[in-house]
Amino acid sequence: MATTLLLVRHGETKWNKLGKFQGSQDIELSDEGIFQAQFLRTKLENSFDYIYTSPLKRAVDTAKVICSNTDKKLELEPALREIDFGEWEGLTITEIKESYPDSFKIWRDDKIDAPLCGGDLSIRLASIRAKEGILNLLNKHKNKIIIIVCHGGIIKASLIALFDWNMSMYHKMNLGNTSICKLSFNDELYPKLVTLNDTSHLPHDYKIKSYV
Repeated sequence: MATTLLLVRHGETKWNKLGKFQGSQDIELSDEGIFQAQFLRTKLENSFDYIYTSPLKRAVDTAKVICSNTDKKLELEPALREIDFGEWEGLTITEIKESYPDSFKIWRDDKIDAPLCGGDLSIRLASIRAKEGILNLLNKHKNKIIIIVCHGGIIKASLIALFDWNMSMYHKMNLGNTSICKLSFNDELYPKLVTLNDTSHLPHDYKIKSYV
C-alpha cells in the first residue's frame, strides 16, 4: 500500500490579498479564507486518517475547519511553519525589489541555497527542516492518508527537498489559497507527485486572489 500526503495551503488572509510576505508573522484568516476552508472541508471530509498543522493561526484555523465535522485530532507540526523571510516580511514583491535589489536577485537566481535577508537564512535550510518533519510523520503513519495544513512557501520548499530539485524551482510553481498538493510514497518513502495546486473544491467561477 502507499502512504498519501496532502500538503494544504491555508485560506486567504488580509495580507495575502495585499500581496505582502507573511512568513513568521501570525496573521489570521480573513472572512474569505474561512469561506475557502469550508469548501475544502467538504472535499476532504472522511477521507483522511491524520491531520497536522503549522502552529501559525492561519493554518490552525484552516485545519480546524477541515476537521470540524470529524473525530480526527488536530496536532501541531512546528517543522512545517512558514519560511521566516526576515526583513522582507510585511513587504510586497515590488517593495522588496526596490529596497533589496541585490539580495532579491540572488534569492531568485541562486540554485544552490537561495539565501534570504535574515530569518530562515535560505530556502535550502527551510527545505531541509520541512523534509525532516514530513519524513518523521510518514514513518509514524505508513499506509495512511495524512493532511498537513501549512503555507505556500514551505510547501514549495518541501517539494524541492523531497524531489531533490534545485532552489530555482521555488519560483516556478504557483500555489493558491487552500490548494492541495497530493503526494504518494511507497514503502521506501520514494515520492511521486500526484497533483499540484489543486483548487477544484472551490466554485468553478471562483477567482483566487493570492498565489505564492
